[in-house]
Amino acid sequence: MLDRKPKQLSGGQRQRVAVGRAIVRKPKVFLFDEPLSNLDAKLRVQMRAELKRLHQNLQATIIYVTHDQVEAMTMADKIVIMKDGIIQQIGDPYSVYFEPKNKFVAGFIGTPAMNFISAKLVSEGGKVWVVKEDMKLLVPEDKVERLEHLVGKETTFGIRPEDIYDKMYSVAPKEEFIVKGDVEVVEPLGSETLIHANIHGDDIVAKVDPKSRASSGDKMDLVFDMSMMHLFDPETEENVLAGTHKDAAPENL
Repeated sequence: MLDRKPKQLSGGQRQRVAVGRAIVRKPKVFLFDEPLSNLDAKLRVQMRAELKRLHQNLQATIIYVTHDQVEAMTMADKIVIMKDGIIQQIGDPYSVYFEPKNKFVAGFIGTPAMNFISAKLVSEGGKVWVVKEDMKLLVPEDKVERLEHLVGKETTFGIRPEDIYDKMYSVAPKEEFIVKGDVEVVEPLGSETLIHANIHGDDIVAKVDPKSRASSGDKMDLVFDMSMMHLFDPETEENVLAGTHKDAAPENL
């Protein structure tokens, strides 16, 4: 690259030159402000890996500003999530993904994003259920105490796409974890299939087994892993179940 002028360099090469110019100064802190935003998708993946290797080799602090949550999740040791200049949550990638503090963080982190369903919390037969029309999902006993103050109220139920399964590929699923959805779009991705479905007016996405044979227009039985459920306070949008998923396993399937 030494015999080329800047305009002759590709986007990735210009990024490497800029990083190299910063490295030779041996700073204690690097500041990257959306450094990969102008690169194509393939080059962004490559540069993410290079920047992570750089961080490991230099052992220097890097402050990395980005709107791309994939970059944040794959590269950061600690993530600070902000909205309108206000910090919403600080934590490692695992905690902000599995234990989001509020609805904004839950919807921002994750691809596809967390599903949100407007529902009511109902106590019936000594158990607590998430209910919307004929959708009726049993709340695990270890989460009930956190939710007692919301029983009888309209809330927002949240669950990630990978915690929803095709009943056909689940082992002996229980009826209290099954929901019928109207399939609208199917996206086969090879290693997984994304099912876009509608449940009584709420659109959801499920990451299911790639062998799933669902088609647009089907009425599909979906199994929800309720050990991974989230519930958001209707007034504050705080995640009432934050901190309850650290040891969660798909025990309902």
